[in-house]
Amino acid sequence: MSASPTSAGTKLPVSAALRQFCGQHFEDCGAAAFGISQDQVEQWVAEVAQKNPAGESRTFLDSIKLPELVMARACAMGNERAWEQFMARYRESLFTAAYKIAGEESRGRELADSLYAELYGISAEGRERKSKLLYYHGRGSLEGWLRTVLAQEYVDRFRKTKRETSLDEQVDAGHQFAAPAPTNGSAGPTEKIDAATTQALNELPAEDRFVLSSYFIDQHSLAEIAALLRVHESTISRRIQRLVTGLRGGIEKKLVDGGLSGRQAQELLESTDVRDMGVNIHAALQQETAKPPFYGGKDQ
Repeated sequence: MSASPTSAGTKLPVSAALRQFCGQHFEDCGAAAFGISQDQVEQWVAEVAQKNPAGESRTFLDSIKLPELVMARACAMGNERAWEQFMARYRESLFTAAYKIAGEESRGRELADSLYAELYGISAEGRERKSKLLYYHGRGSLEGWLRTVLAQEYVDRFRKTKRETSLDEQVDAGHQFAAPAPTNGSAGPTEKIDAATTQALNELPAEDRFVLSSYFIDQHSLAEIAALLRVHESTISRRIQRLVTGLRGGIEKKLVDGGLSGRQAQELLESTDVRDMGVNIHAALQQETAKPPFYGGKDQ
């Protein structure tokens, strides 16, 4: 997240170049439709320029998506006309993104609604606070920024739940490792590898499941996942390679623990076609801990 926005009431100096830029783009930035003056737009742009090394250079100013910056700031001020346009433009795409992250309609809607509260500037307890839209600086599309904030909200809640509910507690309660009982009294090769795979996936920490699900199921890029977890892209690449290698070893160990020899376990893995497996990989990777990761998000 970017540095905190400038405190309300702070008047920033406006250079001639910045005033000229805002004057040239005032008519098409949408501010007039919201009843917002050019002076206010100048202050918003000056705040963004103040936080960037390029300052008020023309190249930097031209890179700002001014209409989207104006809409975001107007919404943060509580401008009703701006909110109407914002919801008409972004509500559907935000719900779609939330559904994709959550994997279930009602929880996706809940995740999207939690973001709206953050954007409105209302805490979970109903108290007013600064809108998260104040952190959008017009660099890149507003829609892309909103998707990133939505995903980060999910990750933050995921991590909080991970801290609150340990894997050991779930193991003791028998929530994660109960393999399906064979129906014929003796599990065949497919049933054995299905059970071993399910157990190996279930044993992964929540964040590792999130990384694998994001990359292999949701098809997010390494760069996107790295941005969500605030690490370098190469770190995610190495992590995925390590997880894939570790999963194979984990599945093989489960097979050996289930009574196969090391050689038999290797041969079974090599001979199994993933299309013949009965494991719901999507469900296994996106399984929830005892408390859903959509509650108890941190107050930002």
